[in-house]
Amino acid sequence: MHIPDGYLSPSTCALTLAIALPFWWLAYQRAKRLLHTRLVPLFAVFSAFSFVIMMFNLPLPGGTSGHAVGMGIVSIVLGPWASIIAISLALLIQALFFGDGGISSFGANSLNMAIVGSLVAWASYRLLSAGAPLASRRRVIAAGVAGYLAINASALLAAIEFGVQPMLFHDASGTPLYAPYPLSVAIPAMMIGHLSFAGLAEMLLSAGLVAYLQRAHPALLAGTAGIRANNSQQNGSVRQLWYGLAGLMILSPLGLLAAGTAWGEWGAEDFANPAARQEIIQASGLHALPDSAPEGLARLAGLWSAPFPDYAPAFIHSPAFGYVLSAVFGAGLILLSLLLLARLGGKRGLPQ
Repeated sequence: MHIPDGYLSPSTCALTLAIALPFWWLAYQRAKRLLHTRLVPLFAVFSAFSFVIMMFNLPLPGGTSGHAVGMGIVSIVLGPWASIIAISLALLIQALFFGDGGISSFGANSLNMAIVGSLVAWASYRLLSAGAPLASRRRVIAAGVAGYLAINASALLAAIEFGVQPMLFHDASGTPLYAPYPLSVAIPAMMIGHLSFAGLAEMLLSAGLVAYLQRAHPALLAGTAGIRANNSQQNGSVRQLWYGLAGLMILSPLGLLAAGTAWGEWGAEDFANPAARQEIIQASGLHALPDSAPEGLARLAGLWSAPFPDYAPAFIHSPAFGYVLSAVFGAGLILLSLLLLARLGGKRGLPQ
């Protein structure tokens, strides 16, 4: 679901960014209390969790790969507004430093995963868990459904953004300038994998973590349940969650095992590669592919060169160690960014 540079037209990118901007502003205003220095670690651990969990690629039908996002559990613990900031920040770090998602399409990726995903997850969870005790099984089920609905809503929005490109942006001969497949191809190609494996992964992740937090750290679930939590209990819980996140970072090379590229994330050079072309055609319901990369896609594909593309620092010869190092580096950047936000604006106008 990380749309690269070139798959969306500049006007589509501008529109999605314009839609995202008021949500970011509102989210920042609503989430300021979490930018208090004592609560930055809580914010950071869940933003870093989203960053790391997106590195665990899963094999999907058609020979492609996908991943969970974590918008379900992040929204349940932090609330929707803080989740929008947390996941948007993770997506920004991925795009800038690791080339995972485009710079021009950052607004679209944030709209799909951080904004729509977070709001759908939170609304679904609140609706399905309304009135249930904090430790009830209904909250676990609600979390699983919320995660499943959220990631599929994000995937559907991305599929629509892909699918309208050839209809709206083409040359005089009708040749697509950006993403080449129409809605009839893009929606099934995106949704089959997300309605099955990726959606199931998000469901199990959300439900499993809520079940764990109910037993081990119930204070972290109290906020979105409308219950006032004790900050000292939250702080102790966050320390243990950082240990768990460190374990995920160590295991992150498992994400390298999934074969295939996520649908819609192929590079411009792949259009000229026979093996990659066959992968694209196979994953797109055997629909024809242009002989070369669409003109606009090829032009925008080189817009930004990430310093550590594909989570593989050039100075690290071991792919597995490079993946772990990238996870640690990304989490550190997220923490530093949140500390900077707290210093710049989090202390002004905080509720007492």
